[in-house]
Amino acid sequence: MNVTFELDGEQQTVETPPDRPLRELLRQECDRKSVKTGCDSGRCGSCTVLLDGAAVKSCLVMAAQVNSRSVTTVEGIDDGSLGREVQDAFEEAFAIQCGYCTPGFVLSGLSYLRDNPDADREELRAALSGNVCRCTGYEKILDAVERTAGTSD
Repeated sequence: MNVTFELDGEQQTVETPPDRPLRELLRQECDRKSVKTGCDSGRCGSCTVLLDGAAVKSCLVMAAQVNSRSVTTVEGIDDGSLGREVQDAFEEAFAIQCGYCTPGFVLSGLSYLRDNPDADREELRAALSGNVCRCTGYEKILDAVERTAGTSD
C-alpha cells in the first residue's frame, strides 16, 4: 500500500506493508536515524515521535495509521521553537550521556510542555515515565525539560 503523510514538514509517499511498524518505515525508508530501536514493545520510548503533535511510540504504530497525518522527529524540530529550546536545555543541563534515549525524551517533553507549559517537576516526571534511560539517572533529564517549562512555541 502507499502511505502518504507529512514528515518533518515535507509530504512523503512511501510504499509499504500496512502492518509495518512506523519506526521501521521512518528508519529504513525515510532515513530518520533519531528514531531508535530499543524494546519493540513500547516500554523504552527510544522510538518516540510526534504524531499530529502527540508523543507516540513508533514501534506500536503501524504504517497505515499515519496515512494523511503529520509525523515529527527530532530532525524536524525548527530553530527558534520550543523543541529547539528543549534540545538546547539537554545540552546545558548535561542531560546527554550516550544520547540513545535523548530524541525520545526531547519529543516526549516537548509534547507534554505544549499542552502543560507550566508543568512542575513531578508532573514532568510522570509525563516522561514512559521513556527509559540507562545512563543518566533521570535527574539531569528532568532538569533539562523543567528549564523550558513556562516558555511557549
